[in-house]
Amino acid sequence: MALEVIRPMERADVSHVHEIECICFRSPWSKLAIAGELRNDVAHYLVMEADGVICGYGGMWLLFEEAHVTNVAIMPEYRGSGRGRRLMIAMMRHAVKHGAERMTLEVRESNMVAQHLYAGLNFQQNGFRPGYYSDTGEGALLLWNNDIQQTLDRENET
Repeated sequence: MALEVIRPMERADVSHVHEIECICFRSPWSKLAIAGELRNDVAHYLVMEADGVICGYGGMWLLFEEAHVTNVAIMPEYRGSGRGRRLMIAMMRHAVKHGAERMTLEVRESNMVAQHLYAGLNFQQNGFRPGYYSDTGEGALLLWNNDIQQTLDRENET
């Protein structure tokens, strides 16, 4: 198995994160927008490295007791081995460490792989945003995990 590290995103990571954005998303964020998140006091971004290569990242905004996931992406060639789950768990740990109790995110209604991942981490649908994704007009499921510490405790038991 590859040596895997999950760590806070740094300025030097912006180009790699932007490359992942461009590969994984139809409407990627610009390098400027990603770099701007490093100056945003509520933004927290983690990168995942496998054998020294940044293969994924996740970002969230921490506001009071809530963590709002903004982006999660794993490069296609690194998918299917639990990396998305491990990245989400690391984000949950980071969120709890910074005072969050709940986590929310939007996911494309057609993204069944992501929906399955989130369901396995105790996210439940609590809303729908029609036409949320401007690139396709697709709707977004609004998902919540109302007790991320409980999810982490369950993870530690397995």
